[in-house]
Amino acid sequence: MTTPQSNDSRIREIRVLALASYLGLLGLMVIWQVWCQSNSEFSLTFRLALWVAPLLFPLPGLLRGKPYTYAWTNFVLMWYYLHSLTMLYVAPEERGFAIAELLLTTGAFVGCTWYARRQGRALGLGLKKLKDQN
Repeated sequence: MTTPQSNDSRIREIRVLALASYLGLLGLMVIWQVWCQSNSEFSLTFRLALWVAPLLFPLPGLLRGKPYTYAWTNFVLMWYYLHSLTMLYVAPEERGFAIAELLLTTGAFVGCTWYARRQGRALGLGLKKLKDQN
């Protein structure tokens, strides 16, 4: 049996996992694109717009703890999940970055999903079942 207090601490732990992974992914992308891709044929501005800017859109809602933002952030995270899997296959020289990206993206995805679900329930948010509306 869970008490409201233990549920609150569990939600906080899940939020820490989501935020730490998400901010780690943001930091990794900045380091990867600014310092480690300096010989790329694409400009720094283009690389930052492609790989860093999408991570900035949900950041205000994540920092405020909004469950809806945590839920839709997973759509953004899938871009990085696919990128990491692609880089593991096509760029063995960048395998370390790709593994880090995969781990951080997975941690953020799991944390965001759990947080959105648990915090949404704690706040009484959610979709009403069709049979309950009739």
